Amino acid sequence: MSVDAQALVNKLWSYCNVLRDDGVSVLDYVEQLTYLLFLKMAHEQKNRRFNQVDILDGLDAWQILLDAEGQELEERYSEILSVLGRSGGTLGRIFQKAQNRIQDPAKLKRLIRELIGKENWSGTGVDIKGDAYEELLAKSSEDVKSGAGQYFTPRELIRAVVDCVQPTPDDTIMDPACGTGGFLLNAFEYIQHHHEMGLTLEQRERLSTGAIWGNELVDGTARLAAMNLLLHGIGQPNGESLIDVGDALAKPPTRHASLVLANPPFGKKSSITIIGEGDEFERKDLTYHRRDFWVTTTNKQLNFVQHIYTLLQTGGRAAVVVPDNVLFEGGVGETIRRRLLQQCDVHTLLRLPTGIFYAGGVKANVLFFEKLPPRADGEPHTQKLWVYDFRTNRHFTLKQNRLSREHLDDFVAAYAPGKDRSERTETDAFKAYGINYLLNRERVDLNLFAGLKDKSIEDADDLIEAHVLAEEIAEELEAALSELINLTEALRPVLTPKDGL
Repeated sequence: MSVDAQALVNKLWSYCNVLRDDGVSVLDYVEQLTYLLFLKMAHEQKNRRFNQVDILDGLDAWQILLDAEGQELEERYSEILSVLGRSGGTLGRIFQKAQNRIQDPAKLKRLIRELIGKENWSGTGVDIKGDAYEELLAKSSEDVKSGAGQYFTPRELIRAVVDCVQPTPDDTIMDPACGTGGFLLNAFEYIQHHHEMGLTLEQRERLSTGAIWGNELVDGTARLAAMNLLLHGIGQPNGESLIDVGDALAKPPTRHASLVLANPPFGKKSSITIIGEGDEFERKDLTYHRRDFWVTTTNKQLNFVQHIYTLLQTGGRAAVVVPDNVLFEGGVGETIRRRLLQQCDVHTLLRLPTGIFYAGGVKANVLFFEKLPPRADGEPHTQKLWVYDFRTNRHFTLKQNRLSREHLDDFVAAYAPGKDRSERTETDAFKAYGINYLLNRERVDLNLFAGLKDKSIEDADDLIEAHVLAEEIAEELEAALSELINLTEALRPVLTPKDGL
């Protein structure tokens, strides 16, 4: 991040501490900045000397706020948010269900006049204002109490993943659980950095107006994502929103992507049952009718794996953050892994350490695969799964010992982006497993290790194996219990009140 962007972040962030005393959470503060930044930029574009653009269709909302005082300021601000929330496109997405959280008019006035009002945001380079906003999102994710971290994937990890998959100007890029838009933004920046000189006008247009899109379940997070992309030059204020809001798992995709990047939400149980091919039972009003899914399960991570497969066009590739249980869970989990190995080239698994996600104690991995057309001989597309162990002997924290992009340099080098995977070389941390070995493992267990020894318990192989086995048993029992509870609920008859009762 540039010095100018950092100075801007420090300036805006200093005021967050003042508002916290009034009960304004970190996430609420960033959300209010989203609204006000947009109104200020609309004002600048409407009133500049040349190339004037009237984004708000005659409404100079920023000037209204500048002219108002006291209680009137609070009332005018709320009215503006309500009006804009009924707009369409990106504008409507940013202001949908927007509310004023800053109840002290004097503090709202200071935020408008002194902090945002003194900057010329339209004249600031995209890198500066975009990087500043991205850094504010990163800071908001550090506030564990606000729950903001659940929407934020470490940008250092994102950059490494994007460096591996190498997005191109001709890709269509999608994230079905996009949070604040980190994967989408970094894919766009990668293309700009590596293909800037060769981009045609048509490619620039499609990248900024529809080749990159996402889905987010939570309204507030979707608005942060829409604004984050817009500040970085992706999308148009009065154009169609590139961020859809809703449950990504609710229906089959209407568009397909050549590249899917995602960190679906953690937590196993879905609130409703998914109906897959060949399954009979239903739960009225609480059922996804996804006949394009391989199996029925209430495990939402397994459902996201199935959904991402359906999102990919033939020849498309994916990089997905998945928790450990996706790699070894039995039953439907085994079925999904078999299908994935059969119908895709599941070629790389990056085992991640704990301490890098804001959701504490998460054990996760990044699974890389490509969707390929069926083989005439019926053989699996996967021939080798390369496992990189970035977990053993790695210890990170969110503040004192943070993950940096440099920590992942060795993995990216081992991945060998752009090269044939036959050129990969095994190391202590990077090992290949053949398809016959994978399919013959109990439950097609992909919870594999490269072979590194844990230095904290030297010469204690039996202890390591017992520890891993205990974790697997606990996860398996928890998953089985979850499935049994949901099956019981699904089979329970629906009771309707009788007349007179």
